[in-house]
This record gives sequence, structure tokens and C-alpha cells, in this order.
Amino acid sequence: MTLPFQYIQLLWLLLLVPVLVALYFYAFGKKKAAFRRIGDADLVKELTSGYNTSSFPKKFIAVVTATALILLSIANFRSDTGDEKVSRNGIDVMIALDVSNSMLAQDVQPTRLDRAKQLLNKLTDRMGNNRIGLVVFAGKAYLQMPLTGDHSAAKMYLASASPESVPTQGTVIGDALKMCFASFNPQEKKYKAVVLISDGEDRDENSLKVAGQMAQEGVVIYTVGIGSPEGSPIMDAKTNQLKKDNEGNTVITRLNEKALADIAEKGNGTYQLYTNSDAVVSELYGQLSTMDKRSVTDDSLKIYKSWFQYLLAVALLLLIIELFISEVKKVSRKKLMTAITSFLLCCGFSASAQTDNESIKKGNDAYKRSDFESAAKNYDAAVKNNEGNATAHYNLGNALYKADKKEEAINAYDKAAVAMITPADKSTALYNKGVAHQNNKKRKSVSFIQKRIEAEP
Repeated sequence: MTLPFQYIQLLWLLLLVPVLVALYFYAFGKKKAAFRRIGDADLVKELTSGYNTSSFPKKFIAVVTATALILLSIANFRSDTGDEKVSRNGIDVMIALDVSNSMLAQDVQPTRLDRAKQLLNKLTDRMGNNRIGLVVFAGKAYLQMPLTGDHSAAKMYLASASPESVPTQGTVIGDALKMCFASFNPQEKKYKAVVLISDGEDRDENSLKVAGQMAQEGVVIYTVGIGSPEGSPIMDAKTNQLKKDNEGNTVITRLNEKALADIAEKGNGTYQLYTNSDAVVSELYGQLSTMDKRSVTDDSLKIYKSWFQYLLAVALLLLIIELFISEVKKVSRKKLMTAITSFLLCCGFSASAQTDNESIKKGNDAYKRSDFESAAKNYDAAVKNNEGNATAHYNLGNALYKADKKEEAINAYDKAAVAMITPADKSTALYNKGVAHQNNKKRKSVSFIQKRIEAEP
């Protein structure tokens, strides 16, 4: 269950509440001790005749409740509006790609890894409404990209996959499968698949056990073997020489079809030997299409309704009430005027926050109509009204990106990352900035090539 707070890590501040409770009982005990030291009950009664004995606990309850509300508002209590989520029918597919040195063998031209990446690019193009994630592995497994509906980003990460992505060499298929499984929703027992592409060499013994456990949780595992049983030497890209073992013999890497077929069988899936990309993609896509689908949600533009201003208003009202609960009989006129002024200031602050939300809501409506220019104008209005509004900056970046204004989108994502507090929110903004940078560089490169061609006779 996800707590309805934007800054969950700030909830530890609520520990101040029990500290205040302890201070209350300490102060209450000190008062009682002072009365006992006087000794004479009639004298104590006379001295406290103008004191309201019930005021002290009432004042404390008002202050401690107001403090708790202020702390909850700092963590930004919020609710999901539900208006900005995009739902579609599909499944979640995690890709596990072997990037060990053996994948540089050239028994499949130009290399096993190059053909594997070509296959996955073609599969990505046909994934439609399905979400994709990427895990690369060799001697260790790394989550390269979490599940996303952004297929262009998936292709960008695929392009950068290489043996340098994983410094430790080996083939830990079991660890790669575990990382894929951790990326899925644990509450679902279906709609989940893994596509494992490897030469299967040096497979760790734990992979079959992990595959069986994943199958029990509804994950289907499809494997693709790439390479040849006869094997091939490995060319070292740095030295441009064939790799040799410690005794000086040329290292030969061979496809282990049985290992990959056993994993697919344990995972209730199928194994394929790579022949050509189109044939393997057609077979894989056909099998993925037969799986049950459910509504998946893409919430990259999700916006929440914040309630912190209402919590602050209630907290301030309680503090005003506390001013009227006096330990003496009368409340000064000056104190009353101070309370009224503070409450009016709070109302003004709440109105300003509402203005931001209205601009963002208008921008979201325009975004859903694909009117990205209008959406950007509304988000920009929210930014100008409140420069520290992280949601406005982030949504502005998305709208500018869709409007093909990549440079401006990158600037908006930068400001969003600065305004955001949690590491998860910051990483989302920086991730979108990286995608915008990548696409912007591609567009500039194409433009440069076109100008060179036009300039040649």
C-alpha cells in the first residue's frame, strides 16, 4: 500500500509528537510538585483562584494536534486525481540480454550481440501497448531500464548495451531472472513474460530453480539461443587479437542450447535457435500475443491534488483557539487581533496555491487533447505564479517535448529536478531529460548530414 504523501521520508518528523507529549507530562508533574512544596491546601487554593485548571490540557491538545497537521502538510498529503493516467491493454515484458564477452563471437555475423540487439529492436517495434523493461547481465545483472511504455527509450538503452555495461564477466542467468522478476508487480499472477537472449555458456546452476519459482508466480520465460554449437573464437575489441586462456590456447565459445531449452521448459515458455531476426521476432510476438492482457497504466503525466493548504488552515485555526484558551480569565484585545490577522494570511496563501492547481489542470486537459502548445502555455503560467512548483516544471517539459521543442524541454526538466525532493521524482525528471537529449542529438546529426549532402556538387 502506497502512503498518500509526496515526501514520505519526512514523516519521521512526526516523532516530535511523542516528544511534546513527554514534555507535557514533565511540565504537569513539575506543577504538582510545586503545589506540594507549598504544603498549605488553603494557601494553594487562594494562589490558584484565578487559574483555570482545565485550560492546560486543552491548550496542549490544540498545540500538539496543530503540530501533527503541520508536519503532515510538510510531507504533502495528497490524493490522486485520476484524470491524467493513460490506460491500455497489454502485458509486461522484461528483456534479459547477455552482454558477456562470449557474445562478441562472430559465428553469427557481425557478432552475436549485434544480432541480438537487432532482434530486440524489431521486437520492440511490434510491442504496441505492452510495457518493456531491460536487464543486462554477464558476471552480474543490472536493471538498465524499468518497465515503461516509452519504446523509443527502450531502443536507446538497447543501443548502448555492451560488455562494458557489466564490468564483471561470466553468465549469471539466475541473477538476471531474479532482477526481471523483481521488476514485475508482485500482486499479479499473470500478464508477465521474460525474453532471455544468451549463448547459454557457463550457465549458473541456480537458473533452473529460479525459472521454476517464477513460473509458479505466473511469469512465462521465452529463451533465444544465439551462436553455434561448434563454437567460435572471441575477438578482443581492445587489442584486435583473439582471446586466449592462461595456457595460451585460443578460447572457443559454444552455444549451450540444452541449458536455454531447460530454462524455457521450467518457465512454461519455449526455446528458439536464432536463424534470422524476422523469423524469431514473428515467433516471439505470436507467442506473446496469446497471453492474457490487462489494463496497464502509464502515469508519467500523473498529477495529484495537494491538501497541505487545508491542513495548514486547520492547524492555524487550532493555534488561534489555543490563544483563546487562557489560563487567566481574560484575553487581551491585542492577542485577538493577532489571531485574526494570522488566519487571513493563511487564507491568502491557500488561494495562491489553488491558482497553481487550476493552471496545471487546464494544461492537463489540453495535453490529453494533444494540444501541446496550449498545454505548455498553461503549465508555464503555473510556473510563473510559483517558481518552486515541481509538477508544473515537469509537465511543462513533457508538453514542450511533445511540441518538438527539445531544448526548452531539457531546461524545464532541469528545473523540475531541482524543485523535486525525493530521489525517485528527481530520477524521473532526469530520465526524461536524457531521452530529450538523445532525440535532440539525433535530430541535429540528421540535419548536419542533410546540409553536407546538399552542399556537395
